[in-house]
Amino acid sequence: MKKMIIGNQAIAYGALAAGVHVVAGYPGTPSSEVLTELLNYAQNNPEAPYVEWSVNEKVAFEIAAGAAWTGKRALAAMKMSGANVAADSILSVAYSGTKGGLVLYIADDPGAEAGMPEQDTRVFALWAGLPVLETSSPEQAYYQCQFAFELSEATELPVILRSVTSVAHAQELIDADFAYQHIDREPLFKRDIFRFTKAGSAICLDQHHSLLARLEKAEKIISRRNINSMVNKENSLFAISAGSLKPYLIESLPPEEGIGVVYLESSYPLDQELIDRVLDQADRIVIFEELEPVVEMLIRSQAGRKGFNGTIIGKMDGVLPRVGRYSKKEIFKGLAALKQESVVEEEGSKEAITVKHPITFCAGCPHRGTYMALNRALKKTKLGKKETIVTGDIGCTILGMNPPFDSCWTEVSMGSSIGLAQGFVSAGVEKPVVATIGDSTFFHAGIPPLINAVQHRANLLLIILDNGWTSMTGFQVNPGTEEQFQNSNTRRVSLDRIVEAMGVDYLKVIHPLEMDEAVDVIKEGLLEKGVRVIISREECAIPRGRREPWQEIYEIDPGKCTFCKSCLRETGCPALSVKAMEDNQVMWIDPELCTGCGLCYTCCRFDAIHSKREVKDV
Repeated sequence: MKKMIIGNQAIAYGALAAGVHVVAGYPGTPSSEVLTELLNYAQNNPEAPYVEWSVNEKVAFEIAAGAAWTGKRALAAMKMSGANVAADSILSVAYSGTKGGLVLYIADDPGAEAGMPEQDTRVFALWAGLPVLETSSPEQAYYQCQFAFELSEATELPVILRSVTSVAHAQELIDADFAYQHIDREPLFKRDIFRFTKAGSAICLDQHHSLLARLEKAEKIISRRNINSMVNKENSLFAISAGSLKPYLIESLPPEEGIGVVYLESSYPLDQELIDRVLDQADRIVIFEELEPVVEMLIRSQAGRKGFNGTIIGKMDGVLPRVGRYSKKEIFKGLAALKQESVVEEEGSKEAITVKHPITFCAGCPHRGTYMALNRALKKTKLGKKETIVTGDIGCTILGMNPPFDSCWTEVSMGSSIGLAQGFVSAGVEKPVVATIGDSTFFHAGIPPLINAVQHRANLLLIILDNGWTSMTGFQVNPGTEEQFQNSNTRRVSLDRIVEAMGVDYLKVIHPLEMDEAVDVIKEGLLEKGVRVIISREECAIPRGRREPWQEIYEIDPGKCTFCKSCLRETGCPALSVKAMEDNQVMWIDPELCTGCGLCYTCCRFDAIHSKREVKDV
């Protein structure tokens, strides 16, 4: 059966083909579609693995590890930043090893298209001592995922399967079964404190020795299975590419060029036998890899041990960049350096035109109302938004940093808005400090810092923007999502009751589209003392609109519009635009985008905006 799928879907179907039993993860672009595809499969097929969106990446990895320790095959999926959250458990499990296949899928983001640092998972793998397989295409991802489970069980090590945005979201027509190949294994876990605990230095040292031995075994298996490949072997010039850059090098280097090529699909442990063959005959070598010079460092080290007298070209000599996503431009530059030629730009390889687009909330997003209400409350209290520190957090919430709101001052990591706010308060900031965080992010990592704030009587206001979904990564469920939208045999966790149980000094719930009341409550919260929490609750407009048509939208009376643009300046709503009418310009609401939230209505002083009854599907 042939199917056009993206790289993340290929990972999902590779796991099904490998007989995965338990899958857990946390949404994070560019990795999210793996679990989305597996959840869809599980909901539509009677025989399927157990799949869940976990509360964070650490919990997801621990669920997968526990299942793998019973002999089952398990997969944990996350983006590179999520690996930081799970790092403590990943490193500990690496020492203990696994029984059943345990695959950790991590998607990196060269070019930071989805935000966050350009973190290279291969550096983390060096630290953890775990094998890394790299995908170069969706089809390769499908087969690499299956091999990752085999390698994990053969070495009794967790295996990192690494992808990047360009592969995770690339499409390819793949011919495969796409069915679940269930493996019938009884779960069995035997007590072994010398392997599964860290109770004493002797145990930890023995586990470290075992880890290194398993890693050495992984190298031999990778070499024997020819995971990496070499073409045009009889040459003195060699180009080596890691993972996702294989297609770029294939397109940029004709076979008759007279350059030997090595395609690495496994970057760690390095296939030393293969690299030795290159070093024995090469005079000059260029190494292509995005982000950090991981493969380059390993090859330079091996070259030093062998007494290699040739030239190695890459990042460490400044020829190729350590920042950003590679294109043919970098490939041509490296190949020119390999051949000791000046860089010749290939015809038609001009840089693509960069199109700037505004980053703002979707039409109808309730977060727009929350930040509008916050700014109005700051104005009413005369605290001023330019002087009042508002910390932001990961997810849709952080879009409050952009015009026209200009509210959020910071963004660090999941849940950090609350800890940073405490830091500002502890430093002696006299004005109220406001922390903002989304509901999914609060469940993920906001609970511990709020507990800390309560314990230490921090004087801050926390606004939790509760839209019921993990929206920025694709509208996945979170613990607070209504039960009817969750998987069977799950329950909704009450955000209000968790916050109340912590013993905060002030707790109110507002609805951000009810502007006057929202402003009054936020104003009150700003002026109170202690740990104050306001939950701003309104469902995300997109899943709501997909479920039921909008009953009411708004329109602008051109005869009353003075073109003051207050509606656009304050809301920044994408449904608003300028329209020419006769000799004048007026504001216009696109009826295809309007959701009837009414926020623009609250901005108009001239009664030019009014509601219009209309049933509209989105």
